Amino acid sequence: MNKNSKKYIDELKKFDTATISNSIEKFKVRDDTTGYSSMELKCLTPENKPMVGYAITATVDTTTPGPIKSRYEKLAELYGLIYKKDGPSVIVIKHVGSNRLRSCCFGDMSSKAAQRLGAAGLVTDCGIRDLGGIKKRAKDFCVFASGIVPSHGYGNFIEIGVTVSIFGLIIKPGDLLHGDENGLIKIPEDKIEIMKILEEAKNIIKQEKEIFDYLDKEKIDLKMIQNMLAPKD
Repeated sequence: MNKNSKKYIDELKKFDTATISNSIEKFKVRDDTTGYSSMELKCLTPENKPMVGYAITATVDTTTPGPIKSRYEKLAELYGLIYKKDGPSVIVIKHVGSNRLRSCCFGDMSSKAAQRLGAAGLVTDCGIRDLGGIKKRAKDFCVFASGIVPSHGYGNFIEIGVTVSIFGLIIKPGDLLHGDENGLIKIPEDKIEIMKILEEAKNIIKQEKEIFDYLDKEKIDLKMIQNMLAPKD
């Protein structure tokens, strides 16, 4: 975690994830085909403001039959890390069991508890449940998951604080994440100053407004549109 970037969290929330992604692209610090999750990851709370926070990672198996006595110890450890986190956190959970499509790692009670401890949201390739309850009881808690199931199975948390892959996006503990209805990206704060990303995002908004203002005119010109929308290096 870069301590200098914490003060910019609220500023990052003012921009949608697609704009922040466009801003990062301007600095050529990674290939444009990397740094974001695939469409398999769904934003289940699109009505919320963008989620910004530092990753707390874990792996879980909820589909192996039979009760697991040790499962509460790792869950307690996860909650402890959320509480101790210096700055807003994002819980990132990778399913490692045999049947991900029947998995479930969080519901309304766990989401409410995580939010009260300081988490801004959840990112997982598992399913979740109680979505209506989450929206009611943990308002503004952002949820990114693969889908919804009705039962919780056995929530056996295996490892805490490990590198995971969520639908093509490699996430390490402490990575800065930004997500909304467009999807999830990782902000490479080790390569770009957050202030520079924000400044570029403001420039992008201004440039896009000029284009949309032109497209809203009664009369438009093909060559003008071609020039406006041509890829810029």
